[in-house]
Amino acid sequence: MRFKKIETGIEGLYIIEPTVFGDARGFFMESWNKKEFEQLGINCEFVQDNHSKSKKGVLRGLHFQIENVQAKLVRCIRGKIIDIAVDLRKDSPTFGKYFSVELSEENKLMLFIPKYFAHGFLVVSEEAEVMYKADDYYNSKADSGIIWNDETLSIDWQLERYGLKEEELTISEKDKKHQTFRQFLENYPW
Repeated sequence: MRFKKIETGIEGLYIIEPTVFGDARGFFMESWNKKEFEQLGINCEFVQDNHSKSKKGVLRGLHFQIENVQAKLVRCIRGKIIDIAVDLRKDSPTFGKYFSVELSEENKLMLFIPKYFAHGFLVVSEEAEVMYKADDYYNSKADSGIIWNDETLSIDWQLERYGLKEEELTISEKDKKHQTFRQFLENYPW
């Protein structure tokens, strides 16, 4: 196996550790192999790759789609991020719980996020490039989210650890207007 699946304590949400082959030239690794992921119990037909570049303090999220619900495989190919996934599966024992992991070009870890999760990340290096696969297409009409600093979710974005202050974060106007988790519960779409 070229990949190791690491449990996160949330069913279906996994850290994926690839096998990295390094020598004097650099390194080589597979970042996706359908057959091997199926052997790990991850069965996805990815249809879209996304790539973003951001500066330190950029916070994106917490995003999800109410239609064309997406599973994602996220990795940071340059720099370092704190990646967050929030369980939005109403029947899950971890509904409303979040998981946080540092993804970086150094550790080469990936996060597999199943359908019905909100996702976001914070850039904690000077710059970062993030790539992720999605198993359904982006649908702007179904785009939704939960506010990044929701009191109920109480996510620890580790600002102090990385020398960041809330007032210095760069957040899109769209992301600043996301609903609270309580509002999400009132309008639960699934």
